[in-house]
Amino acid sequence: MTLDSLQLLFFKNYDDAALRLSPGLNCFIGDNGSGKTNLLDAIHYLSLTKSAITSSDALCIKQGSDFFVVKGVFSSELPTSPETIQVSLRAGQKKTLTHNKQAYERMADHIGRYPAVLISPYDTDLIRQGSEERRKYFDSLMAQLDHEFLELLIAYNALLRQRNAVLKQGSDRPAHGFDREYLLALDEQLAPIGQQLTLLRQAFLDEYVPMFQRHYQQLADGRELVTLTYKSQLISADFAQLLRMNERRDFALQRSTTGSHRDDFVFLMDELPVKSHASQGQQKSFAIALKLAQFEMLAAKQQHKPLLLLDDIFDRLDDKRIARLLELVADETFGQVFLTDTNLERTDQALARVTIPILRFRVQDGSVAPV
Repeated sequence: MTLDSLQLLFFKNYDDAALRLSPGLNCFIGDNGSGKTNLLDAIHYLSLTKSAITSSDALCIKQGSDFFVVKGVFSSELPTSPETIQVSLRAGQKKTLTHNKQAYERMADHIGRYPAVLISPYDTDLIRQGSEERRKYFDSLMAQLDHEFLELLIAYNALLRQRNAVLKQGSDRPAHGFDREYLLALDEQLAPIGQQLTLLRQAFLDEYVPMFQRHYQQLADGRELVTLTYKSQLISADFAQLLRMNERRDFALQRSTTGSHRDDFVFLMDELPVKSHASQGQQKSFAIALKLAQFEMLAAKQQHKPLLLLDDIFDRLDDKRIARLLELVADETFGQVFLTDTNLERTDQALARVTIPILRFRVQDGSVAPV
């Protein structure tokens, strides 16, 4: 599967851009702030229907405009017609997603169809930030792999929003209290879904961790043992019972304090937290290994290689880790690759061993053109 062309209209700092792409390696070269990363983010939209950088779609509309459009044409090795994916948003309206000009009934139906993996300077945030970042990362990966998981996650989050609204409504009207019968009805639906999410997350990690450990050892050449474990209240407790036990506390805090939305993925090195005990270089290797394992798992499950997006790796990674990534590119471990850098000469030197087709683009102040 490859992205043959990319077109942007009023997306971030672009008025209009149209690119024909290489099925091999595509290099976007330009100064910081020129719009290189925005091109990767546009590709991320085509894959996952959302930005990798901001949680607000509205912020992706170019200043002074009231809409944006991102369009891509994909093809595969199979003898099928190219497929056109378009994401668009008009200010104040819902985002729309079309496949060959036919609108999806639900965005979720698109997830996993065109997988992508982004390796960026901010990947170590998965280590340094809180549990929400890690849950979002692994849930996004699992959603691309398993449609059942995605459906359960959507249902869980919808029920959780309703439950929290009931709790807040009761606190806003203390004289009337909250609708306990409705709360119990929501709990009855929420509990089995939460338990199933726990089982699926645990089963996923059983398969994912060995891949991750192998990639870490190849990147770091270290003797330290790295792993990650799944931390959930629901592994050893009944969710329905937890909801009943914590009802008073939930009402006081106006939110649900137990459940799958409180789970965490704990990163360990020699049985100690990576966040506090690993060096900066070890943390970078840990984060890249997470992404390489993600790529391997997606490629195996989907039976075609995901798009690989490499953002500013030359500026942010040391030579050893860059060499390992480029070794994988040269060995054609990856499929179609998109890479950003600030220096064309450095890029050419780094890619000297790469034999797959390469296209270079110059990015400057929201314009992009082949070099």
